[in-house]
Amino acid sequence: MKKYKHIFFDLDHTIWDFDKNAEETLFELYNAYSLKEKGLHSAELFIETYTRNNHQLWQQYHSGAITKQHLRETRFSKTFADLGVAPEMIPENFEDDYVRICPTKCNLFPQAHETLAYLQEKYCLHLISNGFKESTECKIEGSLLAKYFDTIVISEVVGVNKPDKAIFEFATSGAKAHKTESLMVGDSLEADIQGALNFGMDAIYFNPLQKEKPDYVNQQIHSLCELMNLL
Repeated sequence: MKKYKHIFFDLDHTIWDFDKNAEETLFELYNAYSLKEKGLHSAELFIETYTRNNHQLWQQYHSGAITKQHLRETRFSKTFADLGVAPEMIPENFEDDYVRICPTKCNLFPQAHETLAYLQEKYCLHLISNGFKESTECKIEGSLLAKYFDTIVISEVVGVNKPDKAIFEFATSGAKAHKTESLMVGDSLEADIQGALNFGMDAIYFNPLQKEKPDYVNQQIHSLCELMNLL
């Protein structure tokens, strides 16, 4: 591997296990709001439908096609509608409770702390997240991740999302890092990998589900601990 000085990480779906934390939260809310009595007889189907809608909306948010407000207003309303729940039956505070609870969950991908602690001894570590400021800060604090990172960049604060080159320029400038000595690690082919490559930064694709790897991806890992052998 090329010699690097700086490693930039994505947060959601790369270090912080978004889907697992969301699933825990949604199971709690499914019961708290008695969704079974509203005709949603399968918590698993509810979570599956939400996950699909949420991923699609986040892809649109990454590209700048929708706003934060639209994402938050749409993901549950569409999920309930897809499952046949009438608009007047949709719980009014469901989104608010989800946003309040989910970021407090602390499930990380396996060996996240061990990997970051190892890499911290050899590299300057940084975080670039497309998440929202309040929830991202809550995730980082609750999961005890701040101690690993020299700089933390949140797209909502910067005003631009990955894959825009501007956020990578902002992040490397703030880290006093040159892109040729930097590496991006993330799960999103569009936001993290293509974004970094278009900027001129090398990237490693975090691919825990072992999806098919595009030809332009030179390096991938299926677990975070692989980084300890690669870097």
